[in-house]
Amino acid sequence: ELFGHEAGSFTGADKLHKGLFETANGGILFLDEISSMSLDMQAKLLRALEEKKIRRVGGNQEIDVDVQIVAATNHEIEELITKGEFRMDLFYRLNVIRIELPPLRERIEDLKELFAFFIKKYSLEQGKNIPYIEPQILTAISKYSWPGNIRELRNACERAVIFCMGDTLQLSSFPREIVELAE
Repeated sequence: ELFGHEAGSFTGADKLHKGLFETANGGILFLDEISSMSLDMQAKLLRALEEKKIRRVGGNQEIDVDVQIVAATNHEIEELITKGEFRMDLFYRLNVIRIELPPLRERIEDLKELFAFFIKKYSLEQGKNIPYIEPQILTAISKYSWPGNIRELRNACERAVIFCMGDTLQLSSFPREIVELAE
């Protein structure tokens, strides 16, 4: 996926496939959950970043790539390094600019704006006009811990919009664990 493959390099590889590095050449490549990458793949990624060259699977030709990497994880990389599960050299290669984003439960001040954004987004997608929300919704979402972070909030908002039958978003349209916090 990252480096692509040549036609005939393995069973089912009937044509050339450019990988993500080659596709992102001259731009930015986002690698989500980088901590789940195998140590072998980490070594290959480090080589690509250091040499600014990749080689497709089954290929002999090195291809120049100029890619900026944005990597994300929800794990403490330093702990993984200590356990031998993440390469220290890759960490230092990636750790040029570090942005630590606390979980949503620690950013309650952002919650209302994100909530409004997702409700508007899904209302437009569903072709619904929902100008009103029940006031207890904001209380309930502020009390909830959001273990799934923004993905969970996004899904809860999408669900609520789908179940909304009128012009008022109702608390009962949200998942049970959120509804219970308003009681």
